Amino acid sequence: MSQFAINLIFVGASFALYIGIAIWARAGSTKEFYVAGGGVNPITNGMATAADWMSAASFISMAGLIAAGGYANSTFLMGWTGGYVLLAMLLAPYLRKFGKFTVPDFIGDRFYSRGARLTAVICLIIMSVTYVIGQMTGAGVAFSRFLEVSSAAGIWIAAAIVFLYAVFGGMKGITYTQVAQYVVLIVAYTIPAVFISLQITGNPIPPLGLFGTHVESGMPLLEKLDEVVRELGFRDYTADVDNKLNMVLFTLSLMIGTAGLPHVIIRFFTVPKVADARWSAGWTLIFIALLYLTAPAVASMARLNLVNTIYPEGPTADALAYADRPEWVKTWEQTGLIRWEDKNNDGRIQMYNDANAAFAPTAQARGWNGNELTVNNDILVLANPEIANLPPWVIGLIAAGGIAAALSTAAGLLLAISSAISHDLIKNIINPNISEKNEMMAARISMAGAILLATYLGLNPPGFAAQVVALAFGIAAASLFPALMMGIFSKRVNDKGAIAGMLAGLISTLVYIFTYLGWFFIPGTNMLANTPDNWLFGVSPLSFGAIGAIINFAVAYAVSLATEEPPQEIQDLVESVRTPKGAGAALDH
Repeated sequence: MSQFAINLIFVGASFALYIGIAIWARAGSTKEFYVAGGGVNPITNGMATAADWMSAASFISMAGLIAAGGYANSTFLMGWTGGYVLLAMLLAPYLRKFGKFTVPDFIGDRFYSRGARLTAVICLIIMSVTYVIGQMTGAGVAFSRFLEVSSAAGIWIAAAIVFLYAVFGGMKGITYTQVAQYVVLIVAYTIPAVFISLQITGNPIPPLGLFGTHVESGMPLLEKLDEVVRELGFRDYTADVDNKLNMVLFTLSLMIGTAGLPHVIIRFFTVPKVADARWSAGWTLIFIALLYLTAPAVASMARLNLVNTIYPEGPTADALAYADRPEWVKTWEQTGLIRWEDKNNDGRIQMYNDANAAFAPTAQARGWNGNELTVNNDILVLANPEIANLPPWVIGLIAAGGIAAALSTAAGLLLAISSAISHDLIKNIINPNISEKNEMMAARISMAGAILLATYLGLNPPGFAAQVVALAFGIAAASLFPALMMGIFSKRVNDKGAIAGMLAGLISTLVYIFTYLGWFFIPGTNMLANTPDNWLFGVSPLSFGAIGAIINFAVAYAVSLATEEPPQEIQDLVESVRTPKGAGAALDH
């Protein structure tokens, strides 16, 4: 059986499962559409939240970025993991106790203002649309290789599948679909990792293999990796970063951006009780850890496998002849995500750091005229089983897993957008008397529209999947997270302060991002090149969300202190949300 047929069986079976679940769990009311009826078991919700959380960026792109940048790109791992802990401890239980359907629902009621609700809707839509670009990009990468279609066709296929199970199933359908997607993606991620770890280190547990011994050389794996990349002019894989400020800000931006993600927050509204929200958060951390502890090992081994493929006799020997390139290179070349240019006309594939001036004399002495191989970071995890010559069924499994990761998060984001438009914008601002039937129709139409917009933007992304997602986290960090924190933990912040803070954080962050990445991500409209020498105080556009959050907090408090206090009933509401049930008598002493 051909690899294509195997891929088709795995991917087709997973699609049939997702659509079947959506039909079985089709939403029949607005409560089922928005919060799955509010009766989801904490373990089930934990698994669904993990799938919602572990997007194409986590499954496909994060390990690719760590593989390419080594320790410097471990910020993605640290920021996303730490952010979820913040979300679980500081926000989820309190928001569940408040008892609303959406993030704008909470902000609108807590800050007793339609203006605050509308501002939150705008922030949510901008953030979610930016985030979903990364999911569609990741889905396009997976589809293009494993279904042997163009990346653009892959994005359209992904859009059609999401449409079928998200538009009709709502949160109820998405919840149970995401449970299935979690099982698919975690099995798909860990099984190849076990095989590869056994091959390279002899240890079947990838996190232990990462710090184990490279079987062929007898050296510690990371030391061997440092050696081979250094011999090709790259920085040591484990080298520290020069710009510590940018690294700290980027990690912080990812952390607080995570805690402000509306599509993850709304998952905690689906459980029956506040205690269940806490249990859901705990189970989600366990389910996430299975992938996040494995990712650094997958990244390191992928980088070493790639170098060994191009330099089978070692980095100081002749590179692989292009005519002898393995089958996996040929198949990925067809997608356009691997490109080779014979710059010195020797018929061999030179892969090295041609931007390293200190390495230039060595390259010239070997007759190299520039790096000839361009590999998209997003393909490394998906190509890893092929690089390591694993069985065809493993390749088919990882195809299904990569697609599941992209689709699960895309569905959650689209639901967040749909809920914000139908429930917060139409139901609570434009037409409060709308019937439940018409509200459901509005929710489905707005989701369909969001899918079309996400598809268009996925065809024209501003960066790799994980980089685009990082921009979305920066927007969430600068706009929604401070409003949620102040809404729960400050009785003094009022409606005017919340609105001013959200707008200040959002606008400052967007202007900074658009300055370097183009206005509304349109290519060629950026005012400055996205290079470190152009960044303000060395702060990358990906890291500015933390500064945007500081601006948000500062403006909100300044405006609130300059204006009247919130009404007493709002202050009492904040106090009640923070107070555990049954603790009133103790607090009186």
